[in-house]
Amino acid sequence: MSRASSRQLFDGYLDPRRPHAGAYDEMFDPVDGVRTAYKRLHDSLQPLQPADLTTRSEALDRALVDQGITFSLSGEERPFPLDLVPRVITASEWSRLERGVVQRVRALEAFLADIYGEQQIVADGVLPRRLITSCEHFHRQAAGIAPPNGVRIHVAGIDVVRDEQGDFRVLEDNLRSPSGVSYVMENRRTMARVFPDLFAKHRVRAVGDYAVHLLRSLRAAAPGVTDPNVVVLTPGVYNSAYFEHSLLARQMGVELVEGRDLLARNNVIYLRTTEGEQRVDVIYRRIDDEFLDPVQFVPDSVLGVAGLVNAARAGNVVIANAIGNGVGDDKLIYTYLPEILKYYLGETPLLPNVDTYRCWLPAEHAEVLDRLDELVTKPVEGSGGYGIVFGPDASPKELQAQRRRIRANPRGWIAQPVVQLSTVPTKVGERLQPRHVDLRPFAVNDGEDVFVLPGGLTRVAIPEGSLIVNSSQGGGSKDTWVLAPRASGEDAELRGPGLGTPAVKPESTPEQGPELNAAQQQQQQ
Repeated sequence: MSRASSRQLFDGYLDPRRPHAGAYDEMFDPVDGVRTAYKRLHDSLQPLQPADLTTRSEALDRALVDQGITFSLSGEERPFPLDLVPRVITASEWSRLERGVVQRVRALEAFLADIYGEQQIVADGVLPRRLITSCEHFHRQAAGIAPPNGVRIHVAGIDVVRDEQGDFRVLEDNLRSPSGVSYVMENRRTMARVFPDLFAKHRVRAVGDYAVHLLRSLRAAAPGVTDPNVVVLTPGVYNSAYFEHSLLARQMGVELVEGRDLLARNNVIYLRTTEGEQRVDVIYRRIDDEFLDPVQFVPDSVLGVAGLVNAARAGNVVIANAIGNGVGDDKLIYTYLPEILKYYLGETPLLPNVDTYRCWLPAEHAEVLDRLDELVTKPVEGSGGYGIVFGPDASPKELQAQRRRIRANPRGWIAQPVVQLSTVPTKVGERLQPRHVDLRPFAVNDGEDVFVLPGGLTRVAIPEGSLIVNSSQGGGSKDTWVLAPRASGEDAELRGPGLGTPAVKPESTPEQGPELNAAQQQQQQ
């Protein structure tokens, strides 16, 4: 009976006629069968009937709705799609990935400090000056602002994929206001709440202490202050990531504020409260640079605080992440990361980039136009999967229009071969089918160490054959299990009775945040 149900769940899973059949599947090796990391999970899924999957999936959806875990799509709040089959990463795989992320954050920190300082990398001829000055997110207003502890990238989200050989490669860097970590934590809480039995046979590393590391980093950003006052600055309830802003503020025990709650006086930032004004030392902002200070950027913005940049320049407040970080995650500058790593660290990348053509270089520009029907072209300033053109799927008319766009603005485009993102079993209807995934690990930098949350956000492309994983394009997510080393004494996630037993929904317990001081306890109350 078990074998029959397994054949039903995975029926046609490795069909050679499926789209992108050459992709690396993380559960199944086409020759040797189930990979070692997934054997226990596969054995747990094997006895289930399709109806069992549907029941569990519905329970998962209800739990997400009950907890208010949503995202905004076309102005409508929707539950964030969470697939019930987790993604598994071994301890050795994670160790390599973690080292690569740390290396990348350290190199980009050095790059940003240099670019907004002496620009020695330009003076030495490693990078052309116009590469920097032509970047939309290079802000001269940030020149000369030196963070007290030297940290500009307090939080980074590094998007990685696995290629056809199963090797991790970096797809892009996110150094401004990377979002999605709330879904990492809530995905885990929801899975543990609805399916405690799935954790029974695995030592899965915990992700619930992220707020502890984030608050430590933000406090460390104001080294001269005994008890720094930290706030989270949000655009407001209509922002697509407001759920995340409120969750992080609550878990850190700090105030969630909007621009109208703050004021600048004599280059000092104050928070308006019912008990009078309170000085603010660190602002974890979730607002784009352009709307942060109407004196320096968009003059009619009501989201930010007039005078904030001058207060930061005077050293009276720290903005996290720093203004101008976007030059570090520019998709064209991304292609120069090997040179940046060698220049600042004297190292080669532990995580290679995806091979990329630079349309602003004449030779590569010509090759891209010649092979446009084979390549994926991306706007340098694009996000959310918008503006991407998949050459193999595009019509002749679409390709011709894309040629015109690239010729008109070569600096605005890059091109890459089609990377057949790795696949992981995903519930589609009553079966498990391969769907493409990426991974966004989150790194927190406190100036001494770079902590990488063991897991990250796995995004999955739900439509068959789709390689675009963004939730704005119909994608979903998976709980990401990083397995602890066998010799590790680290606490594992919740363990349960076994998959044969129906999951019992326990009482919801609050996520444990960092220890709060007396003032923060008052703020929470």
